[in-house]
Amino acid sequence: MQEKIVILDFGSQTTQLIGRRVRELDTYCEILPYNKFPKGDANIKGVILSGSPFSVYDQDAFKINLDEIRGKYPILGICYGAQFIAYTNGGKVEPAGTREYGRAHLSSFDKSNVLFKDIKLGTQVWMSHGDTITSIPGNFKKIASTDEVAIAAYQIENEKIWGVQFHPEVYHTEEGTQLLKNFVVDICGCKQDWSPASFIESTVVELRQQLGDDKVVLALSGGVDSSVAAVLLNRAIGKNLTCIFVDHGMLRKNEARNVLRDYECLGLNVIGVDASAKFFKELAGVTDPERKRKIIGKGFIDVFDEEAHKIKDVKWLAQGTIYPDCIESLSITGTVIKSHHNVGGLPEKMNLKLCEPLRLLFKDEVRRVGRELGMPEHLITRHPFPGPGLAVRILGDITPEKVRVLQDADDIFIQGLRDWDLYDQVWQAGVVLLPVQSVGVMGDERTYERAVALRAVTSTDAMTADWAKLPYEFLGKISNEIINKVKGVNRVVYDISSKPPSTIEWE
Repeated sequence: MQEKIVILDFGSQTTQLIGRRVRELDTYCEILPYNKFPKGDANIKGVILSGSPFSVYDQDAFKINLDEIRGKYPILGICYGAQFIAYTNGGKVEPAGTREYGRAHLSSFDKSNVLFKDIKLGTQVWMSHGDTITSIPGNFKKIASTDEVAIAAYQIENEKIWGVQFHPEVYHTEEGTQLLKNFVVDICGCKQDWSPASFIESTVVELRQQLGDDKVVLALSGGVDSSVAAVLLNRAIGKNLTCIFVDHGMLRKNEARNVLRDYECLGLNVIGVDASAKFFKELAGVTDPERKRKIIGKGFIDVFDEEAHKIKDVKWLAQGTIYPDCIESLSITGTVIKSHHNVGGLPEKMNLKLCEPLRLLFKDEVRRVGRELGMPEHLITRHPFPGPGLAVRILGDITPEKVRVLQDADDIFIQGLRDWDLYDQVWQAGVVLLPVQSVGVMGDERTYERAVALRAVTSTDAMTADWAKLPYEFLGKISNEIINKVKGVNRVVYDISSKPPSTIEWE
């Protein structure tokens, strides 16, 4: 069985980051709600307590009985986790005079303490809390300070329990990964044997046990998650997997043809369905973004269901659901960020059992598994693309002609990013067709044609995103090329909005 670190989530926005950092140490971890610790699991090697939006002294603060894990596993409390351990053992946690937020530096720490092994004095850490630990119990030992925070870290004497008031998981803590490694490897004794190869090996065995000789259908989108899920399942069950690729007419230029060719080269059994006429008919005259999404979502389910029923004796629906979609802790604070079903509504409509082979992986791990499976790089590094496709990049009603214009402009932009070696520096990029026309001059004639917006962002997880600082020379070249080659467009603008407050897509 796989050894693991358990991360108990008290509602912090950075809990998933803790998980990703631990996974980057080739160590498996699970993120669980603070009150759902799995008792009796012999594979647990250590426990991390996350941050929280609450103060430890709030009446509604999330609380656990530490005695259930204390002395059984090494424990690391981060921010709220550290304050909770101190507070419940008789220490004092009080509002800070000023909110301690942003960069700080460790002005002193106990170099002999294993938690700070190979960490340099003055290293930068990231603070984000409105409270601070003002005193600790007698059996606690202060092991680090910053200029502003006297008790930046502590250890309970003669116990494997540590607390840090900064966030080692965030990028701005320079040696945060080293600190987590000291906890995970040196303190908890994890072997660092969680790898793409080991995941593939164990998952293939599990899939064969789970599915037996049953038949499975999977909806392919062309994106990395469904593609990796398909290749992994194909390795496990071969001919018993049938993939269905639905072209709703709102894909990128030549995408359906290119994607199907890629899948055939991977040896997948794929059925391609051109349902574009159906979708264009149902979308005619519709301008509301949410209605567009619902029409495409329902239409996709109907087409997929119809094709799947042509295959005899199917018992399973496979999906490319990944770990962030599954983590229960999104709703532990009482606010659900979003409800998620990878292919919403399909399991209920089709009355099939659900198979999600990637449900334990983060996005970057999915890509690593894809490479280990020998998949082509252009499939693995493909930018995210919305399920409704170009329908949410056409503001206003949708027509085949508008899709043609947008496909041509988008193709020039995306190919240009590749040609200039900018594609892999961008998280997501595309062109938006605006519902405005503007005056232009082409030759000796005045024109009154469409405007398009280029959108390119940098991000790590799409929760936040910044507009990509693309070279002016590149933007100028792409603008000229679109205006010269795409009939119906005479103006190009570049979107310099970040998320938040803007979203990545315009609809």
